Amino acid sequence: MRVISTFFLILLCAFSFQAHAQDDGSILDIQSLTSESGIEIWLVEDHSVPVIALRAGFKNSGTAYDPQDKQGLARLASNTMDEGAAHLSAQNFQKELRDNSISLFFNADRDSFGASLKTLSKNKERAFELLELALSKPRFEAEAVERMRNANQSRIRNSLTDPSWMAARLMNDIAFEDHPYAMNSGGTLSGLDNINSDDLKAFHSAHIGKNNLEIAIAGDITAEEAIEIVDETFGGLPDVELKTLEDLNIQNTGHAYLYERDIPQSVIRITFQGIKKDAPDYFAAQVMNFILGSSGFGSRLTEEIREKRGLTYGIYSSLYNLEHVSALIISTSTANENVAEMIELINKELSKIAEKPVSEKELKDAQSYLLGSLPLELTSTDKIADLLLALKLDNLPLNYLDQRAQAIEAMNVEAVQASAKKLLADGGMNIVIVGQPGALNLDINEIDSLPNVE
Repeated sequence: MRVISTFFLILLCAFSFQAHAQDDGSILDIQSLTSESGIEIWLVEDHSVPVIALRAGFKNSGTAYDPQDKQGLARLASNTMDEGAAHLSAQNFQKELRDNSISLFFNADRDSFGASLKTLSKNKERAFELLELALSKPRFEAEAVERMRNANQSRIRNSLTDPSWMAARLMNDIAFEDHPYAMNSGGTLSGLDNINSDDLKAFHSAHIGKNNLEIAIAGDITAEEAIEIVDETFGGLPDVELKTLEDLNIQNTGHAYLYERDIPQSVIRITFQGIKKDAPDYFAAQVMNFILGSSGFGSRLTEEIREKRGLTYGIYSSLYNLEHVSALIISTSTANENVAEMIELINKELSKIAEKPVSEKELKDAQSYLLGSLPLELTSTDKIADLLLALKLDNLPLNYLDQRAQAIEAMNVEAVQASAKKLLADGGMNIVIVGQPGALNLDINEIDSLPNVE
């Protein structure tokens, strides 16, 4: 009964955290702290609920840093870091987490390797002890490695029946050609076979360091407690030698690619060069993207292509940012016989938003949503810790949320149109189609097999 009640309390707290504007007008009261061992911490205190959430990110340690012949290494490390540590077997380690109502898991994206911890305040000492053990002395037992390898390979095989996954995989290879970002972050079938416990230990030694560490904490903990517990947990980590990647522009613009599959609908991905989050006109791009396609119902793409013509169940545009590349991506699907019409209509909407200013109503609606939706991202310790770490990993300033609010509030239609002209230039995109489309008014490059899968 105790375990059930504590889990219920964590769940309740996740929906009870309320973010309020601060006395100085800032959106969040973010404290920047430095521990005695030199680790920077961003902290948002909230003592209304007895829950603490921590996020740790190790920069330059994500899947893009995997060896070419061992794609999936960082992801497999993230799957097995909590499968036993030091004197605790995988089974005993997981039992400790359950008995103390602790949520602990690891993750790997393209740029960084991360840890996520959530605990009741009364169990914080044991929670951080277990995190420290997992970070400093992971066991990488053969049984756990094999189990997670098999799970990841099964996921890849299952994904080969998903046209949307295939389109994303192909888009990744084409847009990021000859760059580590083109690798499969989940691994290849052969690459996963090449990975053993020694490789995971080598990954751990090379990437889990103090000098590439970013820390974000939210919840029921004081600044003094945070400094002390961060030093106890992370202070013993060594410095590691950091590798870097080259910056990249979207590749193969002006070209279209087809991976022919015998399916009733074709999946379409269109990729443009994007914009970095620290660029002066990034917020104009956010507003433009909202009006174009990220808002779903009410966006121009949805209104013209789904609502008026019924050509698709969904069409969306999104701004996509990695440390070394940025993109604007349009994603949709349609019946094979409608692909040519779909692409023509998309191009018309792209030209329209670049050539003619958006309406004042569209601007006001975008501003209202983008400003009003932020509080929904700040309603729990988990969400706040996630947001803080994302800001740190993107090298954005402490007052970024306030800068964003001010910039969006001051936005005008001229800035939105300028952003559209900059990002949606003629010929500055590549197109990926998975399916069996009818006749296309495109010079198509046919793809025989998906890269970075086998």
